Amino acid sequence: MRYVASEKLEIIRTVEQSSLGVRRTLAQIGISRSTFYNWYDRYVSRGFDGLEDQKPSPGPVWNKVPDAVAEQLVTLALAEPDLSSRELAVRFTEQNRYYLSESSVYRILKSRDLITAPAFIVMKAADKFYNPTTAVNQLWQTDFTYIKIIGWGWYYLSTVMDDFSRFIVAWRLCRTMSARDVSDTLQDALNATGLDRANVRHRPRLLSDNGPCYVSSELRTWLGENGIPHTRGKPYHPMTQGKIERWHRTLKDRILLENHYLPSDLERQLDDFVTHYNTRRYHESLNNLTPECVFTGQGVAVLKKRNDIKLKTLALRKKLHFQRAAA
Repeated sequence: MRYVASEKLEIIRTVEQSSLGVRRTLAQIGISRSTFYNWYDRYVSRGFDGLEDQKPSPGPVWNKVPDAVAEQLVTLALAEPDLSSRELAVRFTEQNRYYLSESSVYRILKSRDLITAPAFIVMKAADKFYNPTTAVNQLWQTDFTYIKIIGWGWYYLSTVMDDFSRFIVAWRLCRTMSARDVSDTLQDALNATGLDRANVRHRPRLLSDNGPCYVSSELRTWLGENGIPHTRGKPYHPMTQGKIERWHRTLKDRILLENHYLPSDLERQLDDFVTHYNTRRYHESLNNLTPECVFTGQGVAVLKKRNDIKLKTLALRKKLHFQRAAA
């Protein structure tokens, strides 16, 4: 139990005036002798002020983030308000070649009132799939989502995503959700990856839901002609296509902030966001790499570079700490 200074003084007066002695009086009150004598020594030496709780005053630590670096981080956070603490830590490390952990970024921003409490609770799914992919172009996920254009009606976005890297391989804005729209988007994906020309043993397996366009004989014929095996998720179980469903939510969180009046304007915004998603957005599930970095095989080199920056930063902080301590 924590006591304020006035309560501590009252306990000291009670013990001083008690006829039972210090030990028995403290036993009745429920205060240990070490605690009482600590209070009493502070009261004798400094009076009533000595009974106030002492704020911790830790000595200098070698791993403290310098004030100049903290200011640079705040400047970046204000310039990139959409980035989370995790994303800011990665962006700052790569841009400034100075390592900051996610927790350090959070503490600095929290001290500047730049962190707000979340307005929602994240529902966490299983940690991983039972049979995860191990390389790019093993499995492609595909699905449609819909976006309304004022005066034009609903348009449908067909997307092909690489399951391993979350890279958006191809997309099309369509007027319908037909098997032809699906096959055209898949052909775009084959062209973009060069798999339409390369002599490979296995084409990527396709994962989709059970929508009419995905179960049609027209699509089945096209997939057979192009050597693409097809797997469909369990009915009424959208978590099977969880990665592309999450892509849809991320996309709409940005795209639906504005109204759209022309298909060309929507296509331009979609193109800009896909580029941002593939090349600039760090994914926690990808060790804070971008989809493009994983898809193109640069992940190992980038992670090694970040670790080198981390080691150099920690060595620099130790050096500066010992210099200050010796001064």
